[in-house]
Amino acid sequence: MYRLGHQGAALVVYAPLGLALSLLGRPALAVGGGAVSLALATLPDVDQRLPGVAHRGVTHTLGFALAVGAAVAAVGVSLGPTAGFGTAVEVGAVGFVVGTAAIVSHLLADAITPMGITPFWPVSDRHYTAGVCRADNTLANYALLGLGIAVTVAVLAVPR
Repeated sequence: MYRLGHQGAALVVYAPLGLALSLLGRPALAVGGGAVSLALATLPDVDQRLPGVAHRGVTHTLGFALAVGAAVAAVGVSLGPTAGFGTAVEVGAVGFVVGTAAIVSHLLADAITPMGITPFWPVSDRHYTAGVCRADNTLANYALLGLGIAVTVAVLAVPR
C-alpha cells in the first residue's frame, strides 16, 4: 500500500487503544499515541531508501515491529513524564504497544497485496499474501484511509 493506505490502517489498528486510553481518562496520552501511530505508519518503507536492504524484507517483520515498539517505549519512559503524559511505566507501556501496533498495521496492509510479506523472517521464510489488490491501487488506498477516519470518528463519538 501507499502512504494514505498505511495511515488509514494505522488509525484502524490504533482505535481500540485510543478508545481505552480515552475511557480511562487519559485523553492526552490517547491523542499522543494516535499521532505517534500515524507518524510511524510508513516507517517500514524506509527500506526503499536504504542501499542493500530488500523492500519488504527485514523492516516488514514482527521482529522489526517489536524493535520499534521497544524504541518508542524507551523514548516514552524518558520523555513522557516530563511532558505530562503520565508515569514512566505508563508512557513506556503505551509507547511499546503503539510502536509495535503501528508497524503491525503496516504489515497487515501490505499483506493484502500480491507482493505480500514474510513477517516471521528469519525464523520462517513462509510468505503471506491475500492478493486482494495491488499496492498502487488508488481506490484501495483511499478506502483504507476512509475506514481509518470513520473508525477514528466513531471512537471520538463514544461518550466519556
